[in-house]
Amino acid sequence: MKKILITAAVAAMTFLGANSYAQSVQEPEFIGECMVLKSGGDAELLEKHVTQTRSAMNAGMVITGFGSVKAKLQIEGCCSKTKLKPDNIQFIVRAVDNNTDPMAIVKIFEFDSNKKYRRAEVASTNNWGTTKTNKLHYLNFTAKKYGNSSYLITLIDKPAGEYGITITNPNSLDEKSTIVSTFSIL
Repeated sequence: MKKILITAAVAAMTFLGANSYAQSVQEPEFIGECMVLKSGGDAELLEKHVTQTRSAMNAGMVITGFGSVKAKLQIEGCCSKTKLKPDNIQFIVRAVDNNTDPMAIVKIFEFDSNKKYRRAEVASTNNWGTTKTNKLHYLNFTAKKYGNSSYLITLIDKPAGEYGITITNPNSLDEKSTIVSTFSIL
């Protein structure tokens, strides 16, 4: 009987210790901020960028009048300062609250990058009236509630590249500008 009680006590302490360790990193200060969890138990705030929206016609549209127009999010600079190895990548993302399905408000997507900027295609339209929206290449993730109003996000897909994270406010239909937190996977 004593052995069972001791085993149960050790298991309870282990569970409580692991649970408090998982919650030892405080939530980001502001709604929309993202932090990456580091291997030593620390967290680092991801750099944030205000995006520009860029529209451009392809060469076919310019030369012949047939083709498409693409709308893209653009941020300056070739790459993020936050470089991550494709091990266990986890983020703490602060939202208005953590009662909404995170798949509806947290978007993690890939950028195409060159020496001057990073771009991600949002929509395209062609001559025949076909419009495609939400064309971003998203990474899959799992999420759990974290603290009072955040999510613990764990990436499932981890291919090398430049990425951005956006968090929308489901209570607001008037988002002023798109803020993107960025990171790179090596």
